[in-house]
Amino acid sequence: MVVGDFANEVDTLVIGSGPGGYVAAIRAAQLGQKVTVVEKATIGGVCLNVGCIPSKALISAGHKFHTAKHSDDIGIVAENVSVNFDKVQEWKSSVVNKLTGGVQGLFKGNKIDYVQGEAYFSSEDTVKVADENSATTYKFKNCIIATGSSPIELPAFKFTDRVISSTGALALKEVPKKMVVIGGGYIGVELAGAYSNLGSEVTIIEGAKQILPGFEKQMAKLVEKRLKKNNVTIHTDAKALGVDESAEGVTVKAEIGGEEQAIEADYLLVTVGRKANTDELGLEAIGIEMTDRGLIKIDKQTRTSVKNIYAIGDIVEGPALAHKASYEGKVAAEVIAGEKSEIDYLGIPAVCFSDPELATVGYTEAEAKEAGYDVKASKFPYAANGRALSLNDTEGFMKLITRKEDGLLIGAQVAGVNASDVIAELGLAIETGMTAEDIALTIHAHPTLGEITMEAAEVALGSPIHIM
Repeated sequence: MVVGDFANEVDTLVIGSGPGGYVAAIRAAQLGQKVTVVEKATIGGVCLNVGCIPSKALISAGHKFHTAKHSDDIGIVAENVSVNFDKVQEWKSSVVNKLTGGVQGLFKGNKIDYVQGEAYFSSEDTVKVADENSATTYKFKNCIIATGSSPIELPAFKFTDRVISSTGALALKEVPKKMVVIGGGYIGVELAGAYSNLGSEVTIIEGAKQILPGFEKQMAKLVEKRLKKNNVTIHTDAKALGVDESAEGVTVKAEIGGEEQAIEADYLLVTVGRKANTDELGLEAIGIEMTDRGLIKIDKQTRTSVKNIYAIGDIVEGPALAHKASYEGKVAAEVIAGEKSEIDYLGIPAVCFSDPELATVGYTEAEAKEAGYDVKASKFPYAANGRALSLNDTEGFMKLITRKEDGLLIGAQVAGVNASDVIAELGLAIETGMTAEDIALTIHAHPTLGEITMEAAEVALGSPIHIM
């Protein structure tokens, strides 16, 4: 349809097809909007193609190999176990393809137009979309920007064949004999764990005093202990200085314990954070306000300083989490449709797929006290749970943060096997305003890891059954 000088006119234009963009597009279409999605790279964005999904597939493969080699203590002995890494990568790609194909099917089913190209704002209601051959202008009533983020490249560690980002680490054609990881955050730790389980000798260099600085110290210590048990060398309060590269590998120079050291490896993985993809959209020309960190300023309804343009995901304030982007995408679509919707991050969980897994939702004990709450922290160990014992994986704990005045749950932390799944009930409890008594009175199936939630609630009430 041609409207004036414009090749296309749409109700809602979504820029980016990652977990924020594609969810926003589907919700907008469900609410009766004519939707077009523009994607610069590959449908599904970073998460589905080179982030959440392929990394978890690689982590799963590593776990299976490690378990096959190290189950003697429960009477399972496997000999000559090996890794066919080409097959691992082929399987990982099949998982990605199923999900990206699923998104394409959802677009088709919801009558969403999908356009490949790079978007640039011409005005407050038009975008030019260019590919290698041509450019088309789209006129929109509303626009949702969901362009995500990219790995930060350090000047001293430019990405090459041997100095790689998380994207490169997921596409390796071999399991490295040795790998150095700069950055002990969740991405660095997850990939270090995956490759160490697959047989790599890994060294982590972290500038903070602990790995996983975004999690409580006691939680991070559990992961550090397991990594070291798996022959991962961890240097905290350390600084990477530079790298020499050859066709065969790298030599990483680092300041460790006040002394300069050289560490040889096949690859150097740099995971020092991500930057918002906002530079090449023409946002300044249309007056969209930005923060000093290059993020787009939004209100509680994800609206930018330009009233008909919204922004979600990694390009706005808050943790760079796929499920945060999806949540914000739904809010943006609903606001555009005239519904009363706004963002509320209290019940948003954060998960690290380390070994053991870590998960947190709501306030930590320190955050609650800083916010002025008088709270009680109640902990229950995995070691006292029958299901954890039967899984032969008993390291870890759950901690509930409740208000002393009424037992209201305002936060929870889980460190242990399947923490990524266990945290869901706790997020629901916070969102619905449940107390420790509400949780304790909920009958949980036995034997399950879910019982830990009930048992921790009983600790909060002062009446635990299975610990003193």
